[in-house]
Amino acid sequence: MHLPILKYKIFLPLILCLLVSVKSFSIQIKDTIVTIKQLQYNASKALETEDFMEAVKNLNDANKLAMLPKYRSYKPDVDLSVAELYYNLEYFEKASEEAKKAIANGEIYKNDYKLAKAYNVYAIIQISKGQSADAEIYLNKADSIYTKLNEEKSKANVLYARGLLQLQLGNYTKAIENLKPAAQSFKDQGLIYQEANAYSNLADALSLVDPATYANPLKEATEILNNVSGIAHSQGFSKLLVENHRINSQILIAQKKGTQAEEELKYYLGQKDSLKQIHLRAIEKGIQAESAIGDLNEIIASQQDDLSKQEKSLFFGKLTGWLSIALILILSLLTLSLYKNNNLRAKANELLQDKNTELQEAKENAEKASQAKAQFLSTITHELRTPMYTVTGLTHLLLEEDPKPEQKEHLNSLKFSGEYLLSLINNILDLNKLEANKVEIEKAPFNLKKRIDGVLIALKKSAEAKNNNIHYDYDPTLPNEVLGDSLKISQILINLISNSIKFTENGDIWVRVHNAEKNAKKVVVHFEVEDTGDGISKKKQNTIFESFSQGSLQINRKYGGTGLGLSIVKNLLELMGSKIFLESKLGEGSKFWFNIGYDISETENNVTPVNDLEVVFENDIFENKSVMIVEDNKINQMITKKILEKKKMVCTVVDNGMDAIKFAKEGEFDVVLMDIHMPGISGIEATKKIREFNKTVPIIALTAITIEENLEDFYKAGFNEFIPKPFNAEDFFEKINRVLRSNDYLVK
Repeated sequence: MHLPILKYKIFLPLILCLLVSVKSFSIQIKDTIVTIKQLQYNASKALETEDFMEAVKNLNDANKLAMLPKYRSYKPDVDLSVAELYYNLEYFEKASEEAKKAIANGEIYKNDYKLAKAYNVYAIIQISKGQSADAEIYLNKADSIYTKLNEEKSKANVLYARGLLQLQLGNYTKAIENLKPAAQSFKDQGLIYQEANAYSNLADALSLVDPATYANPLKEATEILNNVSGIAHSQGFSKLLVENHRINSQILIAQKKGTQAEEELKYYLGQKDSLKQIHLRAIEKGIQAESAIGDLNEIIASQQDDLSKQEKSLFFGKLTGWLSIALILILSLLTLSLYKNNNLRAKANELLQDKNTELQEAKENAEKASQAKAQFLSTITHELRTPMYTVTGLTHLLLEEDPKPEQKEHLNSLKFSGEYLLSLINNILDLNKLEANKVEIEKAPFNLKKRIDGVLIALKKSAEAKNNNIHYDYDPTLPNEVLGDSLKISQILINLISNSIKFTENGDIWVRVHNAEKNAKKVVVHFEVEDTGDGISKKKQNTIFESFSQGSLQINRKYGGTGLGLSIVKNLLELMGSKIFLESKLGEGSKFWFNIGYDISETENNVTPVNDLEVVFENDIFENKSVMIVEDNKINQMITKKILEKKKMVCTVVDNGMDAIKFAKEGEFDVVLMDIHMPGISGIEATKKIREFNKTVPIIALTAITIEENLEDFYKAGFNEFIPKPFNAEDFFEKINRVLRSNDYLVK
């Protein structure tokens, strides 16, 4: 008779818990909405200071809440914040995908305001990807919705995006017309970060606009830039501060203040170099952030699959949960001994599973770190080439303008520093490609002796500067022509001989090239580089071929350098199936040697390879030749034009690919210098269009990007030659001379 009462006593606590849960449910909804918005705000502020991990943490938490059935209407906001995170990390394809999700969710929940915001963000991402037409379509959509909703303040975002688009397209007047009201609106709304960015881009447009179409642009640009710098200083927007120095250099160039412009550029480069460590930390965070984003996307996919089930069974799930807890408590009292045994086995299995998970995560993180490192090194070195072209180009021009002796000394120092930095950039790129297995060994006929002669001629001045004698011993029994990669052997010898010159003073350096083994079809060549320099201790000989290794801190301070040369030599020789050997004693000098096997060319003694022909030219060939310079950067335009005009060449400068096609149709040019990355269509597309109606005009790619890996594709597009920026003046005119003579021959 007492059993029913006992049953009710058991379930009474559960029923009371459910009543409390229902009562607090409405309060929880309001608190959750506030939490989602606060998490999004925290993520936005973290992005302004490049704290990617903090941004991901907040967005991950916000997304978990927005995936719950009651809060799905806030999902477009979270998707848009994730898109902005990817945009700041410069993963534009992923940013586009997240923005498209925000657009799709905005359409599902019929929220026009959120939809307009998503359209605007998607348009800015498309601008960064160079998709100007697509960006214009989505900006019109956003503008239409804001107009319908009478959201005048929000239309500032559309004006800002239009300004960025026009600035990219080179329509500077239109850019100013959009950026100026956008910046003022952001200021009125108290949006400091957006205000600073808008004014900075406005100053950029004013520094480039034609003074004939806009009154006193340079004065206004200077005033705005000073104001932006003040904001950036107070708020800690370091990247914006550095960018302002680049814009200021454009203003000074336009004001014909070459010396001040050069100082600004030097300061800009120095600051950019000092920010490198910050960027490294940002990339480090970015690697972790990418992993966290992957977790976030897995959560989204998992929660999406379970969404319909959650909506149908939310209430019953809670009830079942409470009942299950009660049942588990009762059963656990009855099966305590069995539970203990199972718990021990479960802990052991869990420990093994955790270790496996940790190992897998470590492997994935290592792979992501390697990819991020390769991408970062490639991007940062390529980005440094454009300002380096400005420094080396201006230095070359100033040295040719008969400077005073004390000025010449400073300019020569600047030239040396520029060449050293360019060498460092090239070494980092080479090492990056070697570690990523992107280097291929070519097999083409070349004259081995002439190739080594060229290396020694190039290093002669460096040796004389340190009062060193280079002794050259070349075995006459070696064949004149072999099949192999001439550039790689040059790179190996340049690094080894330069290393000997660097660590030897008032001494001797021997370069020996001997016949180690030979038959009718093959030859094994023995290379030696020996010096009487400082030598290397036994302890350091084991690590000297590692990247960034220089023997000791004292050596680094005394001689400078990065310690990449010998690492590149080792990797190149291993790629060619060889190995570097070292014999050295501290204080007595060093000897490096290696063997390389070559096939003997079938055209031995009959054909002289094109790459080994000496190019001899007179300045007369350049006089009155018509050159079209296709370049969107004003500073680069000025430098290239002045260098060419020194040879009495007639220059026509155009800003973009479409104008280049137009000028090529309307006029006749002896040669075209084509940049690759430009607003609108690229230099590759412009070259293809020109080749449709003009097959003979020589077109040279003059670009800061590295194209050796896709050189064949560039030739297929219609280029005759390519010149990497920054360039050596002699190599520059040698290649122009080559295509001019080749074209004269074809025309005749």
